[in-house]
Amino acid sequence: METEEEKKEESTAPPLLALNHVSRLCRNVKESIDFYTRVLGFVLVERPPALDNFDGAWLFNYGVGIHLVQSQDEDRLPSDTHHLDPMDNHISFQCEDMEGMEGRLKEFNAKYIKRTMEDESGTKIDQLFFNDPDGFMVEICNCENLKLVPAGSMGKIKLPFDRHNPPVDLNKVEGN
Repeated sequence: METEEEKKEESTAPPLLALNHVSRLCRNVKESIDFYTRVLGFVLVERPPALDNFDGAWLFNYGVGIHLVQSQDEDRLPSDTHHLDPMDNHISFQCEDMEGMEGRLKEFNAKYIKRTMEDESGTKIDQLFFNDPDGFMVEICNCENLKLVPAGSMGKIKLPFDRHNPPVDLNKVEGN
């Protein structure tokens, strides 16, 4: 049975469902499309016509979108496209076959860092860190091995069950 405090926390929680997309500035949108589709398996999807006033692209897969935007200012992009530091900003993707993903990175000649971390209970997670063509870091991990343990009473963890995925119009798929 919920306490009054738990009911209050639940009623004041924001009505969020899930991460919708990550936006990335690009030096070259076409090169970034190639990277995210070929290396990471994203699918190019149509952008709304209202966004035709600037160069960009929308990609989607795995329940999340990546919005690529052509940069008009080189200074807004990472200056060192080869720097890899797992403690720096990055996006992370859950992976079910770390060896397969490492082989894929080798196939595309991607420079990467591989590491395994183990917690005090002996649970291990494997991580691969690499950069996209613009120097934004990407992590691939099998972090599902770690349990999520709420560290306080700031709210309840919400796990969406397919509600956050946008509808897919299969009638507009090329080739059909």
